[in-house]
Amino acid sequence: MNALRLAVLFATLATVSAAHAQSAATTLGRPVGPTRQVDTKVPQPGQGGKVFPLGSSWVAVSLNGKPFGGERPSFRLDDQLRASGFGGCNTYTATAYPLREQGMAVGPFALTKRSCDKSAMAIEQAFLVALRTSAKWDIQGPTLIIRTQNGELRFERSL
Repeated sequence: MNALRLAVLFATLATVSAAHAQSAATTLGRPVGPTRQVDTKVPQPGQGGKVFPLGSSWVAVSLNGKPFGGERPSFRLDDQLRASGFGGCNTYTATAYPLREQGMAVGPFALTKRSCDKSAMAIEQAFLVALRTSAKWDIQGPTLIIRTQNGELRFERSL
């Protein structure tokens, strides 16, 4: 008999607490469940927009139409939004964030301190400035194009 009374008491409490939670959520003016709205300007998985190239490696082909010669700079972007690579003389790391409408922001660089000849240092400086001032990105076939305020940086996919 006591077990029956206890079961009825628990069932009543569960029903009352569920009804109270529902009424509290609606009386406070907040909807029940997740309240975060999806930004329609950012492509969502399964939509037709381009996807930011996470987990990919690229080798620089040209900067403002001028091809890179010798040892070419590289760009790798991992799943933790860490960009890394070779600048032409030194290796670098930075943070790279995708923005709305295929925008891109690259954070400050951490560089090794190797010294190279003036031409390699000038190429590295131009490459890193272009990467740091990146504004937009696009993928056309096997080519990653990063547009900057002063031109564009083109990459080809690497292994």
